[in-house]
Amino acid sequence: MRFKNIVFSAIGLGLSLLLTACPAQPAISPATPAAPTAGGKLIYGLTLAPSGIDPHVNASSELGIPLTSVYDTLVYQTADGDFVPGLATEWEISDNGLVYTFHLRQDVTFHDGTPFNAEAVKFNLNRIADPETKSQKAALMLGPYDHCDVVDEYTVKVFFREPYAPFLDSLSQVYLGMASPTALEKWGADYQMHQVGTGPFMFKEYVPQDHLTLVRNPDYNWAPAIFNHQGPAYLDEIEFRFFVDPATRALALEAGEAHVIGEIPPQDAARLEDNPAFKIVAVPIPGQPLQAFLNTTKSPTDDLRVRQALLYATDREAIVQAIFREYSPVAWGPLSAVTWGYNEAVVGQYKYDPARARELLDEAGWQDTDGDGIREKDGQRLVVAAYLMSWGYIPEVATLLQSQWKEVGVDVRSQQVAYPAALEAARLGKHNLILFNLAGSDPDLLRGFFHSEANFNWAKVNDPQLDALLEEGARLRDQAERQAIYADIQEKIMEQALIIPLRDYVNLNGVSAQVQDLRYDAQGWFPWLYDVWLSRSGD
Repeated sequence: MRFKNIVFSAIGLGLSLLLTACPAQPAISPATPAAPTAGGKLIYGLTLAPSGIDPHVNASSELGIPLTSVYDTLVYQTADGDFVPGLATEWEISDNGLVYTFHLRQDVTFHDGTPFNAEAVKFNLNRIADPETKSQKAALMLGPYDHCDVVDEYTVKVFFREPYAPFLDSLSQVYLGMASPTALEKWGADYQMHQVGTGPFMFKEYVPQDHLTLVRNPDYNWAPAIFNHQGPAYLDEIEFRFFVDPATRALALEAGEAHVIGEIPPQDAARLEDNPAFKIVAVPIPGQPLQAFLNTTKSPTDDLRVRQALLYATDREAIVQAIFREYSPVAWGPLSAVTWGYNEAVVGQYKYDPARARELLDEAGWQDTDGDGIREKDGQRLVVAAYLMSWGYIPEVATLLQSQWKEVGVDVRSQQVAYPAALEAARLGKHNLILFNLAGSDPDLLRGFFHSEANFNWAKVNDPQLDALLEEGARLRDQAERQAIYADIQEKIMEQALIIPLRDYVNLNGVSAQVQDLRYDAQGWFPWLYDVWLSRSGD
């Protein structure tokens, strides 16, 4: 395995582990760490040009990469899943789980001079919940939100219609970041071009498809304790540029067109890691792995034996090695291994076993009677209809699946479609197979895919027992009880063969050696740039 110069990010922590494949060397006394140097401009490469960047309205992970530095959140989340004070200094949760009381900092102002207070919190949450906002993600993250009450200038109560355990997790993310009520009222629908938060950097300019620029907030003096310093950020300016074509990303780093770019292709990461001018910061992403959802209502995947056969016929290790090299681990269940609540009992289930796959297909009545390599039953060929989106190496993965499944007599008919077309095909149940992954740090995200009434129920599962567990997991506050429920949920999903887990997502960030103290938050996608500084020497 390649480990030289790869930094594996401990998500949300200030610790990074540098591993090297070099032979053992005599111990060398470490040099005295250089003190952070203020000043300079960081250029950060984005890999997607989103259609909208208002965090209350839009849903892409890409918008959070720059805007996490513009907005503070009421709470922050550590890599261990602990919630620590942000704009809220402390909070209480009622015994019935319906009321959250937040006590707020009294020394914070928005970038436009508007004071941050309880009225601002109420304004923000009500804006997100308002159907007129047409929120694509943030409103869902509020769950069964009912209303806010201002107790006094720096105390606010948030009320829910039913208990909602993931609320603190939601509050820790940029989608529920606190925006200036003054700016929101002034700019209305154009707010995304004039965003105002309380964070360490201020929104300067956004030119869609070209660049987004932030500048240091000189008045910032309320950083949460998870950061390494207080006062203004070190960098003067951050410019985010778009590198949509994966083939251009490593080249841009090497040409000095960017200091940091995410989603470096594995083959380019292998080259960069051998260059001392760069490092690869590999950040495992919590949430759902890249997985194939299997439609339980459309033949032939309506038969459990066929779904299980497809699992046994999938050589995940070969797929990961061929496409992602050694940078991504094999996935075994509906949650990636770094996600809170992950159940290790799923590890090793459905190991590659083509002989077992053939047995199951035989039992299900599928036989290759004409000798063409594809099985038939009742005059129908064993064909699986796959809908593929273009990102995340999904087409490449599907090509390998097609080859592997043909070995056991399954024919894959795939078509590459845009995301809206994939959603429509899934809604109509045209698919046997759709590949997808989704980031998230709370296992409640499973409810959006495996509850019978979920919008993204692509497996078309209708299991009242599974529904009840998913609902209970969202209501319970006790972490041990929640963990037990989600362990059960993961086992049930795999017992029913609702998905084929493929690989846990790891974001390969190419980083110039000049960049110091770069860390990522608990979501894995969003960089904490407040502590970042640029060394002059590059070492």
